[in-house]
Amino acid sequence: MLFLSQQTVLSSNKQIIMSDPLNINAKPTLLCIPDISGFTKFMSDTDYELSAVVIPSLLNRIIYANTLHLQVSEIEGDAVFFYKTGSLPSFKDLILQCRKFYTEFYEEIKRLKIQYKDHEHVQKIPDILGLKIVVHYGKEIGSVQIGKNIKLLGEDVITAHRLLKNDISQDEYLLLSKDIMDQYDENTLERNFGWGELKDGDGKYKHIGIVNYSYIDLQPLID
Repeated sequence: MLFLSQQTVLSSNKQIIMSDPLNINAKPTLLCIPDISGFTKFMSDTDYELSAVVIPSLLNRIIYANTLHLQVSEIEGDAVFFYKTGSLPSFKDLILQCRKFYTEFYEEIKRLKIQYKDHEHVQKIPDILGLKIVVHYGKEIGSVQIGKNIKLLGEDVITAHRLLKNDISQDEYLLLSKDIMDQYDENTLERNFGWGELKDGDGKYKHIGIVNYSYIDLQPLID
């Protein structure tokens, strides 16, 4: 059996260079997923002309709200999958970043409502769409380059995405897994942010088990 340092995959007559799957350097990694809720309903309840503008505009606003120099692994239709290796930001800066994702998301909604005020479905944007954010941490996250993109690999990548499915009653929230919370000294952890307080929860996931987390309602930030 012959192993090559690179694999070349032919797709639509184009060459896609893949790094060697046997040379994946696993690193501790911060994972952050701002996810647009109501995406499917919005796509079905509005015409393509509006949805084709709104969703990309909101995703772009989230990306440009990135002040922590997080890297983008993937755009996942209704979500941005950010990651960061190396030293973690302070807990305060992490919360401020997530807060900025949320407030900038709603600033973009305001702008879109003005720009497309004559469109019959424009009022549905804030009624249907919202934002939830999941932050997780994995001690062994591998990465492989596929074309120009970095694909993250590991059980904690799966866990981060599974955490988007939970029993939190609010539609818009920030969820911080116990794994990311455990990376900070107790003295630096804040649970009351002025606009809300962290609550504890957990979820049981197939093949993963019970995952503990803390969460906070984001909606008071725009009320």
